[in-house]
This record gives sequence, C-alpha cells and structure tokens, in this order.
Amino acid sequence: MDEILNQVKEKWIKENLLSDKVLETINANIMPIERFMAYYRCAIMEVETKFKVLNEQFSLQYDRNPIESIKTRVKSVEGIIKKITKKNIPLSLEAIEENITDIAGVRVICSFPEDIYYLADCLLQQDDITLIKKKDYIKNPKPSGYRSLHLIVEVPIFLENQKRPMKVEVQLRTIAMDFWASLEHKLQYKKDIPASEVEYLSKELEECASISASLDERMEKIRNRMNNFAKEVDETDNDYKKVFAALIRENSNKNGGIINNSQNLAQDYRNMLTYNKENYLLED
Repeated sequence: MDEILNQVKEKWIKENLLSDKVLETINANIMPIERFMAYYRCAIMEVETKFKVLNEQFSLQYDRNPIESIKTRVKSVEGIIKKITKKNIPLSLEAIEENITDIAGVRVICSFPEDIYYLADCLLQQDDITLIKKKDYIKNPKPSGYRSLHLIVEVPIFLENQKRPMKVEVQLRTIAMDFWASLEHKLQYKKDIPASEVEYLSKELEECASISASLDERMEKIRNRMNNFAKEVDETDNDYKKVFAALIRENSNKNGGIINNSQNLAQDYRNMLTYNKENYLLED
C-alpha cells in the first residue's frame, strides 16, 4: 500500500511541480533576481579595478603601496530579505535598489590612516564616480570603538546595450582597524555570553579600539619621520652632485684639465685590466 501511495505521490509531483509550465514560471521569477545580483558583481569589479590602478600608480610614483588588500562581497539573498523586513521596504527590485545601498561592498585595507583619506579623495575625483553618502567613523568613532571610513558611491557599469548606474558601499580601514572590527563582529554573534559579561567585554573592546588607534598614529609618525630623513639624505646627495658638476664645468675651461685627467685615468684603467689578464693567463 505504501509503495502505491509513493508512486502516486511521485507521479503527481512530476505532473504538477515539475511540469514545463511550472519550471518556466520559476525561471521567469529567478532570472530577474540573478540579473539583478550580476549587476552588483559588475559594479564591484569596476570599483575594485579603480583601487588597483591607484595602488599601481602610487607604487610607480612613490615606490610603496598604500593598499594592503581588497575584500569584496555581494550581500546574500537572506541578508537582503532581513534588511527588507527591518526597514519595511516594498518587495520589488526597484525598491530594493533604491533603499538598500550596501548590497555591493568593497573593503580596502590600508597601511596608514593618511592612505585612507588619500585613496578616498582620488576615487571621488574620478568623473564617473558620484558620492551618495559619507560617514567618517575614524574622526567620529562609534560608541563601541568602531573606526572606518564609509562611502556610498554610484558607479556606472557598461552592459551590451546600456549604461547602468549602481551603488557600492566602500569601507576603508587600516590593518589595525580591520583586525579590531573582525574580532568585534565575531563576538557580536556569540549568543551564549552571559549578560553580566557583556558590559565588561564592551568596555574591553572600547579600550582595545583606543589602543589600536594610538598604534596607527604612532606607526604613521614613524613612517613620516623615516620619509623626512630619506628626503634630507636625497637633498644632501643632490647638493653634492651640484657641487661636483660645478667643479667639472669650472675645470673644463682651464686648458681641458679635468678632461685630460679623465682620459689619462681611463687609459691607466685599461692598461691595468690588460696587465691583470696577461698575468692571470700566465699563472694558468
């Protein structure tokens, strides 16, 4: 009897739930969502490429890279649904695109706080980037101690037959800020922490954030001091080069003195090489 019921059930599923009409309906509803998410993936690629180009240019010009790493993510469907419920957003792709600005996310990890503002300025100066919103949690940290620079930008993606503007959330942090934020995020999801411990841990995290910010500041001062010293050395070398060039010009006008001496030195050097080569061959 059970076998007959299972056969009837399987037949009903195939005829009703797996029919061509049902599959077409599913595809008709899924495809717009997949296309919608693909647009955000394309927007991420556009922004990520811009930062990679800036990093490369900075490397060529200043012989160092301001970017340690770049992380990207597209918010999951589950995360989008939670935000729709929380913000009471109408259940349409147009409403989601208009009201949720962090579906596409790019996180840029920098070496120093100065690099964060430099990269942000360079990005916002590009004529195809539009700033929608800016929140500076570095100058104005959250009560928890969280520090980061948040930008909501609009960037165009170029499809086969259209140009489509897309919103991307950009977070810029130092290594220390990212380390702190990662740990704080993990602790937030520890549901089994007793209430008595929550206040203590919150204070500890806030203190760690202050230590982290102090470390960023000290490391940046060390970097700046090293750069200033290197600049002084370069300026001294340039001064010596200028003095030497002046001496050459001055002596070259006195009967070709420097030129003749240089020629003699060159000839002596060639004679020495010839002598060493001959003696080396004799020793073999």
